[in-house]
Order: sequence, then C-alpha cells, then structure tokens
Amino acid sequence: MRRWRVRVAVAALAGTVTAMAGCGAPAGLDGDLTDDWRPAAAAVQFTPKVGDCHAIPGPSSYLTSYQPVDCTRQHLLETFYLGTFTGAVAERETPPPVGSAVLRPAFAECDAKATAFVGGDWRGARLTVQVAPPSPGGWQGGSRWFRCDIFELDTADGGSAQRHPDDHPVQHTGSLRDALKGPSPLAFGCLNEDRYGAFEQTVCARPHTFEYVGSWTAPDTPYADAGRDEDGVHAKCRALVARYAKVPIDGVLRYRTGTSYLVPAAEAWARGDRGIRCFYWSGGPKVTHSIKGGGTKALPVR
Repeated sequence: MRRWRVRVAVAALAGTVTAMAGCGAPAGLDGDLTDDWRPAAAAVQFTPKVGDCHAIPGPSSYLTSYQPVDCTRQHLLETFYLGTFTGAVAERETPPPVGSAVLRPAFAECDAKATAFVGGDWRGARLTVQVAPPSPGGWQGGSRWFRCDIFELDTADGGSAQRHPDDHPVQHTGSLRDALKGPSPLAFGCLNEDRYGAFEQTVCARPHTFEYVGSWTAPDTPYADAGRDEDGVHAKCRALVARYAKVPIDGVLRYRTGTSYLVPAAEAWARGDRGIRCFYWSGGPKVTHSIKGGGTKALPVR
C-alpha cells in the first residue's frame, strides 16, 4: 500500500511538472527559481581568541560556555596562545582527553609560550598553565586548535600535592602579560613554612628558611615514580642552588646547602607538567638575605 502511494505521488508530480512546462512564464520571469537566491555564507568554525579572559576555569572549550570577560574585570583564566594539533593527533576521531599523554606535546608548547608571555619563569610564581582542547562537536566540525591558559593560584606551592593539595585558581584583575619581568608579588622569592607545612611568601630581608632557585624537567614517568628517587632529585636541586648562588658544584656542595623540592600535583602532572621546583633550605636557622649571586660568603661550608 505504501509503495503504491509513493508511485501515485511521483506520477502526480510528473504530471504537474509537465503541465508547468507547457505554460508560458509571465513577463519578467525567466523560469529559473534559484538564480536570484543569495548564496549561503561559508561555514565558520568557532575559534577562541588570544587575549580573552574567562570566569569559568574548566580546561575545555565548548561554544555554549564560552563567555569571555573583559580582562580589567575579575577573572580566573587568561588565554595567552593558540596552538594547532598536527600529525597523528589531528587525525583522531575525537579530541585528546584532558589529562592524557596525547596532550603533553601541546603542554610543552604552552609551557614555553607561557614563560615568554609573563616575562620570566612561571614555575617560580603562584601561576600554573593548562591546555584546553576543542569540544567533541568542534573537533567533528574540523577544529584542531588548542588553547593555552594561565591562571594565578591561591598558595605559594605551585600546584604541588606535597604540601597543599587543594590549590585553586583565584580571581585576578588585569592581564598577566610581563607579570614577572620585574619584582612581582606572584614570584615565590623567599619563603617560610606555616603551621600546616605549606609555603608562605616573605621578603628576603625578613627571617626565612627557603628560597626558590629554579626548576628542572623530570623524565616522562608515571606520577607514582616522580619523586621516588629522592637523592637524585635533591642532587639536581643542589646543582640549581649552586648556579643560583654562584658556588662550585663539587664534593662539599652538600655541606653548603640543604634543598627542598615540589613535584607537580597529580592533575598538573597528567596535563603534562614535569617541572620539579627546587628551593634552597637553610637547614633550620633562619637567614635574612637572599643567596642569589652571594657566592661562598652566602653559602659557607657548615
């Protein structure tokens, strides 16, 4: 019954077309129903903008939740760079999951761009970086960009799980561009431990026991193995202390300085951060000066 009805409909349509073809077109009409239509606009993929600030902290880019705010107002994130997925990653059917190893090359690109953006070592400050891939719908539509975001943390532990596992982004006003080119309240500088064992920033002229000296990149190992070789980690940090203070890297270096270090939190490790932050440690007695460039006078053998 259904097939018969379709055939009747087609036959009726054919008869209608035949009848129309036999009729003359009214004056001013050429009989072409499509030549006067305005052509459809080309489809444009959603792409975030460098320089946009956001009140939503999530590391994904759904068009429905993309609501940038003026950077002069309070915000949580700032997009400072857009990269492009290429090669095998770009050929995936779905975007790389947040926290997957696939995003690590993108994070490395964001890492380098972040240092240039803030004008200094972002790991030496209350800052962290994340990669935001397109939404699944955007990926299906052809989007292959990734967004690099930077944000300020509420503690001086740089997203580490060792001392303060609950670091959160905090509201920031203004752009972070060149934030570390000069003295900055974001920079770790000299520090003490509070009663909970978390780092607390202070000025170097006040009594303190720690000072940030730099970071190094850990091997691409499982997170559980990141700080397992404590002696090896401390040795690398001592070398950073020596370069920072300008003392020899020799057999007595361990008698000049103690060291402390921070491994990125599990979430930061998953998104590609392999930066181990290193700190000079006075060994207990408080000091009232920076060891930077102080040589053997600042770090005598003890």
